Amino acid sequence: MSHSPAPPASVLTAFGTAGRPAPLPGGQGSAWRSDAVVLKPAATGPETSWRAGVLCHLAETGGFRVARPVAAADGSWCAGGWEAWRMVGGSADPHRPDDVIRAGEAFHAAVAHLPRPRFLGVRDNAWSRADRLAWGESEEGPDFPLLRPLLAARRPVAAPPQIVHGDLLGNVLFATDAPPAIIDWPPYWRPASWASAVVAVDALCWWDADPALPERWSHLPDWTQLLVRALVFRIATHATLDATQESAYRKVVDLVLG
Repeated sequence: MSHSPAPPASVLTAFGTAGRPAPLPGGQGSAWRSDAVVLKPAATGPETSWRAGVLCHLAETGGFRVARPVAAADGSWCAGGWEAWRMVGGSADPHRPDDVIRAGEAFHAAVAHLPRPRFLGVRDNAWSRADRLAWGESEEGPDFPLLRPLLAARRPVAAPPQIVHGDLLGNVLFATDAPPAIIDWPPYWRPASWASAVVAVDALCWWDADPALPERWSHLPDWTQLLVRALVFRIATHATLDATQESAYRKVVDLVLG
């Protein structure tokens, strides 16, 4: 994956950093590091401001820590189309899905009181469209045969929605001397256990997770239905589905529906 262009000097100055930007691996290839600051192209203004406002003051616990936002010189959370965050120590490990789920549970407990942000109602990208399809809020989506049995298997879910992190597996950093760090938060308004189901699906599809992983978390409310929706969410983000992706997803679809 090619990396996005580096932040210009004016953005570095706005966030008070002068180190030569170095690309960071992972994600969508858009993050850069300058000294102890991580810079990324900003989401929509309201989303960037909301997320930074929450994480600026969120109390950490023994179960998680967070990357804190960096304000620009004018006091805003965005400068020149970029946002900035303090670097946190640790490394992602997608082979630890149970630990990722536990960190996510601690994080979601800490943000469970937050109201639904308005920007979620107007956000429009491949992930938000796939999310709406998974939850029956839209019927528009790709016509993949793999989706049809999943969509037919949906049943009502009783677990209440709250604000959650929709992409935890590669965005929890583990360090030997600190709790797991939650980074790169894409917010969604869904049951907290749905975020755990996305972790399980990602680990099973792409990281050779133990097939018993879903059973270990089957005590979570509406678990099978949330796994179904997590699969729809992931599969429906693809404009096309090549043979490799279909093979990876199919084995998990069979596991969940079986």
